[in-house]
Amino acid sequence: MPEAMRLVTWNINSLRLRLPLLEKLTTHLLPDVVCLQETKVPDPLFPAEALRELGYEHLHYRGMKGYNGVAILSRHPLEPLPDMPDWCDKEDCRHVAAMVHTPQGSVEVHDFYIPAGGDEPDPDINPKFAHKLAFVDEITDWFSARSSARTVLVGDLNIAPLEHDVWSHKQLLKIVSHTPPETQRLGRLLDTGFVDAMRHFVPPEEKLYTWWSYRNRDWQKSDRGRRLDHIWVTPDLVPELSGMMVIREARDWASPSDHVPVMLDLSPP
Repeated sequence: MPEAMRLVTWNINSLRLRLPLLEKLTTHLLPDVVCLQETKVPDPLFPAEALRELGYEHLHYRGMKGYNGVAILSRHPLEPLPDMPDWCDKEDCRHVAAMVHTPQGSVEVHDFYIPAGGDEPDPDINPKFAHKLAFVDEITDWFSARSSARTVLVGDLNIAPLEHDVWSHKQLLKIVSHTPPETQRLGRLLDTGFVDAMRHFVPPEEKLYTWWSYRNRDWQKSDRGRRLDHIWVTPDLVPELSGMMVIREARDWASPSDHVPVMLDLSPP
């Protein structure tokens, strides 16, 4: 029987800076596929050789200098999806997609880094927030117009949609990442044909976070987190959902990202 496919998504906040942390993650979890966001490295400087030494022989990435950037690292063959949209006509390296050809069947993987949106949740005065809303709208329209099967959507979606995806629903309702214009849009995107795989394992009434601000001196004590990182699957993959873990301890690793990795296992039924 084919083994489970283990997938990890992680906003690594600079791939080259945190290569040792990726090595640590690889040693601990032995993932088959790793989807990274905020790699912050232009394609000519992408550390492909170092990643292949970690066992990720198949790579698909888009990057730019200093910010953004996404990458799919895989032990299994990758087939990049052709003709992916240029969201909001910005060419800002926020999406890569590929077919991952695994022993138990091929899976379509989309890796997104949705814009953070700045500080002011008003699209009329904050172009960054307007860009974020338009970005989610475009993704939603695109997925609505296609039929998705055996598809996984992951990434730093920069929105904590549910009440218990933030440390204080009441206090964060007017804070970018948890405002109604964002959470409602993310709900519409989910409704294009996906299941929230993390909440498949952790009920909505339980707290679930993947991000803790660098401003929190003692992040564990205050635990003022948000669930900004997500893994969604199409309904045909739900029977294969066999495990999920938020790697909270990664927030205490040396020079950590402010996001922690999220792991999902898919096993053939």
